[in-house]
Amino acid sequence: MDELRQRFATLTTAHLADACIRAGLPVRCAPSATRAVVPGSRLLGPAVPARHVGSVDVFLEAFENATPGGVLVVDNGGRLDESCVGDLVVLEARAAGLSGVVIWGLHRDTADIRAIGLPVFSLGSLPTGPLSLGPRVEGGLAEAVVGTWRIGPSDLVAGDDDGVLFLPLARAGELFGLAESIRDTERRQADRIRAGEPLREQVRFADFLAAREADPALTFRAHLRAVGGAIEE
Repeated sequence: MDELRQRFATLTTAHLADACIRAGLPVRCAPSATRAVVPGSRLLGPAVPARHVGSVDVFLEAFENATPGGVLVVDNGGRLDESCVGDLVVLEARAAGLSGVVIWGLHRDTADIRAIGLPVFSLGSLPTGPLSLGPRVEGGLAEAVVGTWRIGPSDLVAGDDDGVLFLPLARAGELFGLAESIRDTERRQADRIRAGEPLREQVRFADFLAAREADPALTFRAHLRAVGGAIEE
């Protein structure tokens, strides 16, 4: 995991999302409103799921056997009428050796969370804590729902300024390799644009338009693959 964190330092979640497309995997993003409490925060670690039902005990239980460097993934059903994580949970997550928190829901104690410094991503903040207490959910520490995705310990969580992405942990090495290739291609293209060579020339866009006239079914992505300028996948 340390090696992946070092590699992630030079990547973005966008690179990794494109890697998923290239590998034929679903791109599993947290809802677009999921943002870091402190802009510029980055996190990477295996998911530590917890389904919140109104009490902090589920988080404390999750920490009992959490893998150091993991990311607490909190499922509060995307609720926007209550917060479910505050400064004490974030402090305890840090004490348990976790590398961050992702919440499908809201947080509070924003100033304190900023001071703690552990990366926290959520749908936003609200002063009120849990408004009700429900029954403990069977399997609530085995899986968390985030948006339309079911996230468990076999998933890797990546977060940055673009949002949060979930990756299959077993294929992380492959995806990071693809992401690095995509990053390097895009950097070369950016350098050439700055040097005065427009992207349209680099990807032979005029050739694509001419080829599309002859074959209306030709896609730009297919053309990009042919010229080695993949910028969309």
